[in-house]
Amino acid sequence: MKFIAAFIALVAASVVNAQSPAFTNCAAAPQMTVTGFTLTPYPLCINKNVCATVTGTTTTPIAGDATLAVTGRYLGRLVYTDNQNLCTVLGASGHPCPVPTTVTQVTACILVKPNAPPNIGVALTITATNGDGGIIFCQTATVTAVTCP
Repeated sequence: MKFIAAFIALVAASVVNAQSPAFTNCAAAPQMTVTGFTLTPYPLCINKNVCATVTGTTTTPIAGDATLAVTGRYLGRLVYTDNQNLCTVLGASGHPCPVPTTVTQVTACILVKPNAPPNIGVALTITATNGDGGIIFCQTATVTAVTCP
């Protein structure tokens, strides 16, 4: 019985400390060359904040009415959406707009909404659009959200 309890604790610890999935570019001509994109914590915790760390170089400052759009699809069906003002999100993380091209890494946090589907792999797409209408970046990966204590 002790072995089973220890095994369950080990599995639970490994799930809690899982690494962020590998994200890939989904934009044809982005204003940012992304060299790193990670989410913490992973798996995502429903109704708690998730923080994205983006590393790369931009060709244009992030300014104006920049937006952040998050969509999730399961079996091709839209199951999650969230749209935010990117400058508000960045400002809350200590990087108010305009964000100059000299900034090469930003960590910003948003709430995983309570309607996120639990325990399934969702094709997540995160798109940042600049105030000038240009795509700053688009990143996609299959992610899982869970109910955390």
